[in-house]
Amino acid sequence: MRIWVDITDASAVVFFAPIVRRLEDAGHTVTLTARRFAGADLVLRRYGLGGLLTTRHRGGGLGTRAVGLVNRTAQLLGSAGSGRYDVAAGSHASDFVLTAWTLAVPQMTFLDPDRLGRSNLINVRLVDEVAVPEAVPVAGLAELGATRDKVFRYPGFREEYYLHDAHPDSGVLARLGVERRHIVGVVRTPAPPMRLQAAAGVPSGEEALVRLVAGLAGRRNLTLVVVARDQEQRRRLLAHELPGVLVPEGPVDGTGLLAAADFVVGLGGVMLREAVALGTPAYTLAPSAGAVEASLLANGRLRRVAGPDDVIVRKKDLRTALSLPRDPALFVDRLLELARRRSRRARLGRLVQDASHEDPPPLL
Repeated sequence: MRIWVDITDASAVVFFAPIVRRLEDAGHTVTLTARRFAGADLVLRRYGLGGLLTTRHRGGGLGTRAVGLVNRTAQLLGSAGSGRYDVAAGSHASDFVLTAWTLAVPQMTFLDPDRLGRSNLINVRLVDEVAVPEAVPVAGLAELGATRDKVFRYPGFREEYYLHDAHPDSGVLARLGVERRHIVGVVRTPAPPMRLQAAAGVPSGEEALVRLVAGLAGRRNLTLVVVARDQEQRRRLLAHELPGVLVPEGPVDGTGLLAAADFVVGLGGVMLREAVALGTPAYTLAPSAGAVEASLLANGRLRRVAGPDDVIVRKKDLRTALSLPRDPALFVDRLLELARRRSRRARLGRLVQDASHEDPPPLL
């Protein structure tokens, strides 16, 4: 079969990479398209995946985004429109959904549970199938226009699938200068508040994390690796001059770091879910939780803390670490079945049409 996969950002590369590999290993032809946004082109190269790069992401106001939607849809129609695809897969890209729908390609969209807002109104209405973790309630998708029969709720959460093939780098701590005998805690800082949030005085959560780090810093044989979002945030963290706290300057192998850590603290999001998927104790300071985090809190795989005294500071026990790797082959099978269903319907339609054109039997 010929499969079209659209990449919206760097996280989509990580998610789709094992799916693409399994499709190609099975003899299918995969065409990739990608936006130049959030380092997607760099991550594509790192994963050894080629891609037809299209327009840059257009942020800003509604008008700017509308122009970007029209431009990228036109580019996709011009490039991908020359091929015939059996099925398509993407994530949070209305331009891709519009293009595949225009070309009558059956398509499946994988929605991130952190991004289930009204920006998905086009996606859920035009695609054939919407894939979300089983923790996401169908009611929320119905509000966006998704009918129950098109929602595919898969077991677990997406990080468990793309980390299925992970081979964590065992040398990441050595390169950071961290002694293996030390207890290692990883702290992921929150993203800076968006402009409107900052203007409204919405707290970023950074202050709460700094207080937690300050409360843990200096404990014997404990090294805290604080992963900052940008250089400005890094400078603010270093200004506190906390003992036993390391704030890496450049990029760090996240999977290797989380696998080597004894615990991870954050405010929800991808890194905490990755830690859970890798069997590393994970703690959240967030007062509220999305659907996936709420389910992890309920089953004890994620814990909510209010301060440093709530964090269990000890070496991770690998014998009791709970990791549930899930095979991305589930998504491969689902995509191929979607293509087969559309093909069967098309053949049935042709048979009905041919039958309607046949001469009626003679009357006796």
